[in-house]
Amino acid sequence: MGDFRSDGSGKGCPPPFLFAVIFCAAAVLASLPARALAAETLTAAVAANFMLPFKEIAAAFESETKIKVQGTFSSTGNLYAQTLSGAPYDVFLSADEKAPGKLYEQGLSEKPFVYATGRAVLWGEGKSCGAKDWKEALRRKGIRKIGLANPATAPYGTAAEAALKKSGLWKEVSGRLVIAQNVGQAFQYAITGGTDLSFCALSSALSERGMKGCYYLVEEAPPIKQAACLIKRSPGKKEAARFLKFLDSPKAIEIKKRYGYI
Repeated sequence: MGDFRSDGSGKGCPPPFLFAVIFCAAAVLASLPARALAAETLTAAVAANFMLPFKEIAAAFESETKIKVQGTFSSTGNLYAQTLSGAPYDVFLSADEKAPGKLYEQGLSEKPFVYATGRAVLWGEGKSCGAKDWKEALRRKGIRKIGLANPATAPYGTAAEAALKKSGLWKEVSGRLVIAQNVGQAFQYAITGGTDLSFCALSSALSERGMKGCYYLVEEAPPIKQAACLIKRSPGKKEAARFLKFLDSPKAIEIKKRYGYI
């Protein structure tokens, strides 16, 4: 048996081979990525319209796998720009197919797939309820401000703008529009009284707060296909791929349907 040597102070001193073992162990630990030492954590860029179902899906995924998924919520255009600039996202859940497709074409992501299809609605409460359809609701007396997500960066805003132009209402309402940074903010404007009506996602209208008001399906706005992709520079590709696969699990599908996605 090897015993500790004395350094002259009366205290034991480990033999050389123990120093070597300790040094090697420290080197191995230092070489491991941070997420291998702590609880697994992924970062997701998530379109604002999908915030509520994402939070439930992420919680269900964490419960099943112990892998936490933290979301950053904004307009698709902003998240796309951030990803191009090197933001440390593992996955991108867009509100359209275009942005993930462009990342794929540039070699920055794996091949995108459609994870949800949403619809644009016009939401309000009180005096804005009871109209025949969304067009009649916009023409009601007292409707002075109408929320719309920025069409330049938010696919739901783009869809609503197209519906207004198709219906011949763009010129009539353009002077009353309050432009929001994203579709989630447009909904916030309406529930806080900043606007009388707002174009938003069906998922917001079907939320607990949304059910306290009323909504009109914007038939002239086509269903909005939303694609997701894995960012190639992700240091946790295996875990990220596992989360993306979970988006099509029975549990995730149940959550998405509850918020109006197909």
